[in-house]
Amino acid sequence: MKFIDEARIDVQAGDGGNGSAAFRREKYVPRGGPAGGDGGRGGSVWAVADRNINTLVDYRFARHHRAESGEPGRKSDQYGRGGSDIELRMPVGTLVRDLQSGEQIADLARDGERALLARGGKGGLGNLHFKSSVNRSPRQFTRGEPGERRSLALELRVLADVGLLGLPNAGKSTFIRAVSSARPKVADYPFTTLSPSLGVVRVAQDASFVVADIPGLIEGAAEGAGLGHQFLRHLGRTRLLLHLIDIAPLDDAADPVRDARAIALELKKYDPALYRKPRWLVFNKSDLAPDADARIRRILRALRWRRPWHRISALTGEGCADLCRAAYRFLAAAAERPERARRAA
Repeated sequence: MKFIDEARIDVQAGDGGNGSAAFRREKYVPRGGPAGGDGGRGGSVWAVADRNINTLVDYRFARHHRAESGEPGRKSDQYGRGGSDIELRMPVGTLVRDLQSGEQIADLARDGERALLARGGKGGLGNLHFKSSVNRSPRQFTRGEPGERRSLALELRVLADVGLLGLPNAGKSTFIRAVSSARPKVADYPFTTLSPSLGVVRVAQDASFVVADIPGLIEGAAEGAGLGHQFLRHLGRTRLLLHLIDIAPLDDAADPVRDARAIALELKKYDPALYRKPRWLVFNKSDLAPDADARIRRILRALRWRRPWHRISALTGEGCADLCRAAYRFLAAAAERPERARRAA
């Protein structure tokens, strides 16, 4: 199935039914009085997170979604039937925004979570509600309220703890294949990854985390070079970024220091909050460089790097297990800090 992470839809809730102006007319019941019922409420439109769905392709081609309107009130004190709600099932991790105001309406971060997209209109009142001691035969009734109408933007952001960054062919797909059961495409040409891939990394029987692989970034992505910035949104929910650097590039003119700075600049251009996330350098393809340690020291010195870094070979598996264990310890510590602060408060 084609991976689609953006869509625009129009939703319309049902209108409320009109109230009724009727009177009770039965044999042997003179002056029966008002007997007009209320109109039914209109159906609402809801969004529901479903873990069995992983793309917004259904909403790329089905843009208009309308709930049922309520029935008008009837005579003999009968209320109109309410309109049925409709549920739009969406992938877990979907953000819903109003196109006109830009307001975020929902963030479907958990399976089964529901969010109201458009509220149905209230039903009108029948003349039964307008009788009084001075108005025994009211003919007033009210019309149902119209349902809400909205144009919405849907944006899917995958749920992952760790995100992979790097140039095309830095070895991100090979790494995720080495540490998880994910099987993204691997080839010897750039941009083999065209959509995000998720993998579950198990460091122990009861210890695991989710890693996300996105298509490679290149310098100028903010201006549309390569695949642009469109997939960086999928790193917005991560808590740690692993920046893979190829220390044995095939191109002799390649400069890992310049490329690492270019990737960091693209992150900053896209979202300063994403740029400020914890980011580790991961030097890959160490098996292809006899002087790997010297190259790594030279890169670290040029970047003035003071944060964690790791040396691995995604192809042979060297260093991958140590990196995964370190990432899990970092994630566990990060999750524990808010809990300690909550207990202290």
